[in-house]
Order: sequence, then C-alpha cells, then structure tokens
Amino acid sequence: MPRKLPPRDVTTAYRRKTVAARRAGRDAACSCGENRPEALVHGMTPPTCAKCQRLKAGHTTRDDHHPFGQSNSSITISVPVNDHRARLSADQMDWPKSTLSNPHGSPLLSAAGHIRGFIDVVLYLIEEGLLWIADMLEMLDEFQVKKLGPKWWLDTELEHFAPKRKSNEKS
Repeated sequence: MPRKLPPRDVTTAYRRKTVAARRAGRDAACSCGENRPEALVHGMTPPTCAKCQRLKAGHTTRDDHHPFGQSNSSITISVPVNDHRARLSADQMDWPKSTLSNPHGSPLLSAAGHIRGFIDVVLYLIEEGLLWIADMLEMLDEFQVKKLGPKWWLDTELEHFAPKRKSNEKS
C-alpha cells in the first residue's frame, strides 16, 4: 500500500487522475498487471503500458527523469518508464506551476524545485526500495511468533538487536 504525501492541490490532482482513468478505460490494465492510468498508453487496445509497448518495439524501458524540473536543472536520473509517467512526473504536476516552469530562471524557484524534486525522489525510493522490506520483516516476525513463541529471538544471535528496555517496563 503506497504511502504518499497529499498533493498541494487535491482538486487538481483528483481531476488529473480522473481524466487519465477515463482515457484508459474503466478497470483497464495491461497484460503485465500494470493498472495505473498514467502508465497506460492512450488509445491502445488491448490496454498496454508504456513498458510493454517499448519492449514490443525493442526500445528501452527506462526514461531520463529531471528530478528538479527540466527548467531548473539539466540533471537526469534513469527510472522505469511506468514509474516516470505514473509517479515521478505526476508528482511534479503537484508542484506550483511557477516552480516547475521557472520561466525567468529565478534562482529561488530553482532552489524550490531542487528541494521538491529531492523529496519526491527520496519518497519514491523509500516506497519502492524499502517499504517492502519492513512489510516482509513484520510478516516474518508473525511467522516466528507462531512457530517459536512471542520471544523467539532469545538465545539466538539476534538477541542483541532487541530494543533495550528500562528495568521497570513489562517484558
């Protein structure tokens, strides 16, 4: 379950998501399972995501994303095309328009774009690269409790990782 900061403009974000969903079609999904409307290629029947379309054409499935906004920096990072379309670029659409477009090259708006871009990428990396590990560890702990009891780690190499508790706390 993705955890995300709420968009700055909830109404505009909802409208954008609704339009993308309407274009893709109700409950549309690619054969690979991708169902984020922004990742699906408009007008394709059956529904096809950008990654599958590129694979079929023999093209790369990665995009160069401008994390700080193209108007604020030429720096790019390579990301999966579906995540670029449905997540990172969509996140930038929640930025103030002046920060994303920075039409006059303001150093202050550029700095704001760098901060916003950094936050977007770090949250993306946390959600895509780390949250599954926390979920897995929690499931594994439940499994261990069922198999070995509520203090399964005692007398194992993992005991020294247990949180230190005050002597008056209940164990």
